[in-house]
Amino acid sequence: MEKIELKDAFAEFKNQKNIDRPTMMGVLEDVFRTQITKTYGSADNFDIIINIDKGDCEIYWNREVVEEVEDPNTQIAIEDLEDDDYELGETFAKKIELKDFGRRGILNIRQNLQGRIMDIEKANLYNKYVKKIGEIFTGEVYQTWAKEVLILDEDGNELRLPKSEQIPGEHFKKNDTVRAIIKSVEMKNNTTPYIVLSRTTPDFLEKLFEHEVPEILDGLITVKKVVRIPGERAKVAVESYDERIDPIGACIGVKGARIIGIVRELRNENIDVLQWTNNTQLLIQRALNPAKISSIILGGEEDKIKVYMLPDEVKKGIGKGGCNIKLAGMLVGKEIEVWRELPKEDLEDEEDVLLGEFDDVIDAWIIERLQSIGCDTAKSVLALSAADIAKRADLEDETVEEIISILRAEFEDEE
Repeated sequence: MEKIELKDAFAEFKNQKNIDRPTMMGVLEDVFRTQITKTYGSADNFDIIINIDKGDCEIYWNREVVEEVEDPNTQIAIEDLEDDDYELGETFAKKIELKDFGRRGILNIRQNLQGRIMDIEKANLYNKYVKKIGEIFTGEVYQTWAKEVLILDEDGNELRLPKSEQIPGEHFKKNDTVRAIIKSVEMKNNTTPYIVLSRTTPDFLEKLFEHEVPEILDGLITVKKVVRIPGERAKVAVESYDERIDPIGACIGVKGARIIGIVRELRNENIDVLQWTNNTQLLIQRALNPAKISSIILGGEEDKIKVYMLPDEVKKGIGKGGCNIKLAGMLVGKEIEVWRELPKEDLEDEEDVLLGEFDDVIDAWIIERLQSIGCDTAKSVLALSAADIAKRADLEDETVEEIISILRAEFEDEE
């Protein structure tokens, strides 16, 4: 019975586990030697012959034939041998049956074998996916929870898509097919590798372009930088060293055929494709398109970039919820502030007042926040709704109401 159980265990490991033959042989021998040591005190004088294909093993206990036994593990008395063919000094090999280990010993062998195989499987799984970090993975949703989605690969291995790595507004259900990038693989407390997927990283968008645009995969077009606000907007800067290739046109495709698939994959995320340049000012102009820039001042306080635009262009440059200006800053690696450019004659005609004039009643940091969203005069602030100011300038509602009250009072006093 014990032999049958062990044979079944061998067959299971041989047929279901993705382990190479030499590794399996080594594990099996080590497991048996461990049990021999527990049972007999030492395994140095034992031969172990394993046949994986038959699911069987043979163990031989080698002892020297002596007249008087001093160490029963390595010696056997000649008088105890039934076979008269042995002489003093020769080696007597006795075949050890599995039943000699007892039921508890056989159970230990099986459990130890299972544990070792599981450890190897974990290591193989870890090494397999560590090599795939940064690659796109396609799998089927097995289960959904509030904080993550469980996805299985073709071998039934579990991969996780946390809520934080999902595009805002996404909802998955069982059996849905999901594409994501393999973000990280971790081993925690010797458990099964924790494989994390992501649909929000810039790398995922870059890989989607590689799949959809053959010129990128062939190296004719290079993706220089990708920045994203997942679910909202993204900017992809591309470059081609071949003057015959239009990198932007190639990425978009005829009538948008190539980029439309990417947009749908990202839940209708707006994607701007622009040509890369090492000229920072030109890159900013391209990133803020279609807004027209009057002038750009690089450097300055806290290494921020100041961009001046006419009032009609400010809204285009900032974008919905400040998305456009934020992505442009991420693209150049510096914070960009939009300033409204008002000619002096216009300022006089409108009887407007620069925000700097209110530094005695409004804190300087609040004025800077307002200026960063393109409001450098009192009337430019009053032209916006309180909710819009609070959201774009990241101010408390009470603070915004107080500012509006101060600015309105200025013009009421003049009247």
